[in-house]
Amino acid sequence: MDVQELQKLVRQGEGRHLEFKLKSNHPEKIIREVVAFANTEGGILLIGVSDDKEVKGLKFPEEDEYLLTKAIHQYCFPTINYTLEHIAVDENYEREVLAFHIPKSISAPHYVLRSEDVQARKVYVRVEDRSIQASKEMREVLKQTKKDKNFCFSYGEKEQLLMAYLASHAQITLDQFADLAQISRKIASRTLVLLVLANVLKIMPEEKQDYFMMNPTIDILAS
Repeated sequence: MDVQELQKLVRQGEGRHLEFKLKSNHPEKIIREVVAFANTEGGILLIGVSDDKEVKGLKFPEEDEYLLTKAIHQYCFPTINYTLEHIAVDENYEREVLAFHIPKSISAPHYVLRSEDVQARKVYVRVEDRSIQASKEMREVLKQTKKDKNFCFSYGEKEQLLMAYLASHAQITLDQFADLAQISRKIASRTLVLLVLANVLKIMPEEKQDYFMMNPTIDILAS
């Protein structure tokens, strides 16, 4: 990528596949973006670009590279594959932007590890221009998806209630489904995850509570 291609990319603004950071002063926070990209659809992390799309570059890019690559290897599990590109942004090659290219991973979910405590592991996913912590349901979808198998489900009373609701509503949350079907959150969670894995539903991650909607490629009539 040359500087013209970089500037064209930056003009698009931050989004699902692109994140800017001016410096790597807090690498332990920046790795959330790396994990989120790997767990979602991949993306590019640019170091040396401000939030207002100004390509400032780094005076000492080797320092930022060292801090970030160390953090990625130390705090991301399992290991995340990426490629790193140095892009000169001035004629004298005195300032550079670091471009971390993170592909969608086949080993998801990836965790951010900040301690030896397994419960402290956090999973992040990308939603628009944000990296948010994944819900229990989203984590389970990521775990099961990589098994590459066909998932089947029983079309019982609770599934019929769900399909009927989604026939007239755009989306539903876990709590709404549990209330609708008069079932526990645990059973509601398991049912929604299975329907996502069977490609009947799509899960839409959100910071407060995920919502679920019909997969537009599936045509199931409520009865």
